[in-house]
Amino acid sequence: MSQMKFHMIGNAHLDPVWLWQWQEGYAEIKATFRSALDRMNEFPDFIFTCAGAAYYEWVEQNAPEMFEEIRARVREGRWVIVGGWWIQPDCNLPSGESFARHGLYSQRYFAEKFGVMARVGYNVDSFGHSGILPQILKKSGMNAYVYMRPGEHEKHMERSLFWWQSQDGSKVLTYRIPISYGNWSVKNQEDPVYGKALEMTEAAAQDEQDMMLFYGVGNHGGGPTIANLQSIGRLREEFGRERFEPSSPNAYFEAMLGSGQHFPVFADDLQHHASGCYSTHSESKALNRRAEHRLLTAEKFGAVAQLIAGFNYSAEEIKRGWKNVMFNQFHDIMGGCSVQEAFDDARESYGESLNIAAVSLNAALQRISWSIDTMKDEIASLSKDSDWVLWEQNDAGIPVVVFNPLSWEVETLVQVNKQVTSVTDDTSAVVECQIVRGSRTNGSDDKYDTAFMARIPAMGYRVYWIYKQREVGAAAVSERMLHADAESAALENDWYRLEFEPHTGYVSRLYDKVNGIEVLSGKGAVPVVIDEHHCDTWAHGVFEFRNELGAFADGQVRLLESGPLRAVMRVTNRYNQSVLRQDFILYRDKPGIEVKVKLDWHEKHKMLKLSFPVGVANPRATYEIPYGYIERPVNGEEEPGQQWLDVTGTAVADAVVAPDSGSAQQLYGLALLNDAKYSFDVKDNDLRMTVVRSPIYADHYGERDEYCEYMDQGLQQFRYALVPHAGDWRDGNVPKRAYELNVPPIHIVETYHKGTLPQTAEGIRISASSVVATAFKPSEDGDGYILRCCETSGVGCEAEIDLPLLDRKWSARLGGSEIKTFFIPLDREQPVREVNLIELPM
Repeated sequence: MSQMKFHMIGNAHLDPVWLWQWQEGYAEIKATFRSALDRMNEFPDFIFTCAGAAYYEWVEQNAPEMFEEIRARVREGRWVIVGGWWIQPDCNLPSGESFARHGLYSQRYFAEKFGVMARVGYNVDSFGHSGILPQILKKSGMNAYVYMRPGEHEKHMERSLFWWQSQDGSKVLTYRIPISYGNWSVKNQEDPVYGKALEMTEAAAQDEQDMMLFYGVGNHGGGPTIANLQSIGRLREEFGRERFEPSSPNAYFEAMLGSGQHFPVFADDLQHHASGCYSTHSESKALNRRAEHRLLTAEKFGAVAQLIAGFNYSAEEIKRGWKNVMFNQFHDIMGGCSVQEAFDDARESYGESLNIAAVSLNAALQRISWSIDTMKDEIASLSKDSDWVLWEQNDAGIPVVVFNPLSWEVETLVQVNKQVTSVTDDTSAVVECQIVRGSRTNGSDDKYDTAFMARIPAMGYRVYWIYKQREVGAAAVSERMLHADAESAALENDWYRLEFEPHTGYVSRLYDKVNGIEVLSGKGAVPVVIDEHHCDTWAHGVFEFRNELGAFADGQVRLLESGPLRAVMRVTNRYNQSVLRQDFILYRDKPGIEVKVKLDWHEKHKMLKLSFPVGVANPRATYEIPYGYIERPVNGEEEPGQQWLDVTGTAVADAVVAPDSGSAQQLYGLALLNDAKYSFDVKDNDLRMTVVRSPIYADHYGERDEYCEYMDQGLQQFRYALVPHAGDWRDGNVPKRAYELNVPPIHIVETYHKGTLPQTAEGIRISASSVVATAFKPSEDGDGYILRCCETSGVGCEAEIDLPLLDRKWSARLGGSEIKTFFIPLDREQPVREVNLIELPM
């Protein structure tokens, strides 16, 4: 046997949800913790390792006596807390801020309850790991990481122990478990621990380093058994006690760092395993995205309202919402591979978080809007004499307060669910408006809304005035054009001409008029149906989905809306019993094409992708990942992404439009934004977004019979947008455009009242265009505020940050793709300082 040392890691991989619901997982966690404590009483040198702050909180609430036993064992050093996150989440799909909250709430919980924080990140069963995680781990107090998937058969690694480096330069010492995190191994040894030890000797000899050997019954809990520990005793007797030492990940990494060995550096994400999990169960993924953004918006405006309007902000309520979201990011829930009942639970849990955020957000916004001075001289008191809906009196107009949660000024369309005649802004300038169909059909005439373009300050608000009957004058004549042609099935503005093929509904042409470039090299927005009968729920061992069965066809193209501000072309397609409806929206005053999608899906063991062949040569594909981006090969493999994906290459400009180019090649690209999807692929120049896949729930290549239930049957809705751009995605301002699609403005229809606040206010100014403020909140310790920023372009910069809300201004240097968290003390004598993600000094 190899002379390398084995650190024996007693653990229990606990899936609180998978082939069972969370209530069963709750019971298993208590039983597993009891079993681990029993082992400690029976075997004096036994050490137990366990992650997941949620599990400890459950035990604290439901079995307080056992919780005290655990606290004592932690103090003794025999119960080792790892992970530092709420559970073991999917490590590709949560947002960057979600990962930050995992660390914030979990590490502070561990510190409060146990007097320790996790030093080792621990996601042994997650299905791939985003390349930004080393930075997030480091800034959450963890300097090392343990994972298992993808395994060696899926991704070759030089050694099992290596430095994992993210784009900003952060590094964590990382260990890939060679065989399994529990008792199981491919060879299915009669004595699992003894057998695994023999198997591990080969890996240890190959890497020429000490190894960790994980043991214990897992998935449905269990942990180390009496037989497991007896096997370790046998190994120690046969091969030497020092060779098989009861240990922990903390002790292992400390020993390896002190060994003087050189470890290779790996600077990429860790993919792929279970590529089908990027797109399984569309509903829970859409709910996750919505809940993440709504909680952040509620938190921002809760803090703003607290500062400027005396709002009683409840941080505990928002934290409760985040706990639900973090729990639902567990890899078997967000990865879409649990039983159907588990997703019913997830829907309820996400719903609670969304409602918590909605209630908090509404209270904060209405506290601000009620504090704005909207009184007019001609109004003596409120009396609803003119209209049964609006409080307008004397044709004085009614205020609409529009809020922007983002950290830059936004110009976008606002749709108010009232039909009015005129709109003005806070300076009384006339704003052009358009009457559009609303979502109600109340009698013969109450079915129309009013839309207008609003320009809203960063993390602030602006008051607009709507007039039911009064004509306040003409808006300034726009120099821009917008044209819709039903006969030729085309939309056109100053930026693009968008044409549709009438009999299929596919985009036949997208022409960039400004740059003189054909954006697509073939038909676009083609709904391609993929066969995946050979896949289980995870799509184990499948890395590319391009076995095409056909495409949605039988196209119907209809001009739905045409006005001065926007035009909408509706395209409807069918495939068997499934119907896809896409509303393509072109604006007069805003570049990009937005698409509102409604899908009624009834296919089984099939996948739907939307295809966009980008008209470029030498394509490069760049994906948004949590708090960052990554460039990946254009080889057709399914990849996880977030709010945007971009394909950039070289294109030839039309010499008539761009005479200076002489038809020479230039850098050009197309970005695809979305508000609910996470799975994509690019093969050569063909960019595809996975819309839906419909495997059987929790199908691990089992027997398929009439009792099987299939995912994502029925209706779903989402939005995507196309952003053509000269240059690369940075030149197209793609990260901010994606946020704008995902975080639209919110408006409150108000009435007349005195107030202390002006009719427009700006909450933040950031000088560097590549820096985005993602979170603004009261600090966890209550002695100040937290502002979190991230650099989005990958290029370092100096940024001046101005928070008028707190009358604070400071400068900061952000490296490329760096996350920075600033603590702004309430005491103005104290300077703004950088803290880590758990709000402790760097």
